[in-house]
Amino acid sequence: MSGARPPRLVVGVSGGSGMPYVPDLLGLLRDLGVETHLVVSSGAKRVMTAEGGGPQLADLTALATHVHEDRDLAAGIASGSFRTDGMVLLPCSAGTLAKVAQGFTDTLITRAAHVTLKERRRLVLVVREDPLPRPMLVNLLAAHDAGATVMTASPGFYHAPEDLNDLLRFVTARVLDQFGLDVPGFRRWRDGAPGGPE
Repeated sequence: MSGARPPRLVVGVSGGSGMPYVPDLLGLLRDLGVETHLVVSSGAKRVMTAEGGGPQLADLTALATHVHEDRDLAAGIASGSFRTDGMVLLPCSAGTLAKVAQGFTDTLITRAAHVTLKERRRLVLVVREDPLPRPMLVNLLAAHDAGATVMTASPGFYHAPEDLNDLLRFVTARVLDQFGLDVPGFRRWRDGAPGGPE
C-alpha cells in the first residue's frame, strides 16, 4: 500500500451469487481507512434483486468512497495513470472471468481489471460457482498466468464460526490479506494456541 496517499482499491461487483460478501468487504475497507472505487455491473444488480433479502445497490454505494457506472469507460480507474493499490472482483462471475482472462475490456469493470494487470498491481478474483466446467477452469488458469490471484468464496471452519457473519468475515478477511490489510479480531489458524485458534 502507498504511503503517499490513503490506500485505494477498486471494488468490482459482477453478476455472480454471493452479494452478502460485498457489504462486509466494503465496511471493512471503510473502517480501515481505504479509499474505495466501486463498480457494480448490470448483472450484479439483477442478482441483488433475484437473491432477495440481501444487500441492495443503495447499501453498497453508502459504504463506498466513490461509485462509478460500469458503462463509464472514461472514469479515472480506466487509466493506468490513475494510481490504485489494486482491485478485487467480488463476486467474479464466469462471464467476467472469461473477459478478464482473455483481455476483453468492454465495461469499466473489465477495463479496470485489465489496467490493474498491465500495471502489475494486485488483482484478486473471487469466484463462487460450482461445479466448475472446463472452460471456466481454463479461464481461471489464464487469469492466474496473467498475474491475477484467484480465490473462491469458500469459508473455512477451523475458526468455529457462530453465525453467517463469521462465515462472510472469513472470506473477506482472507481477501484483504492479499493486499496486506489486517482485519482486527480475525482468527487465524493456530493463532495464540498450539492446537488452533482460541
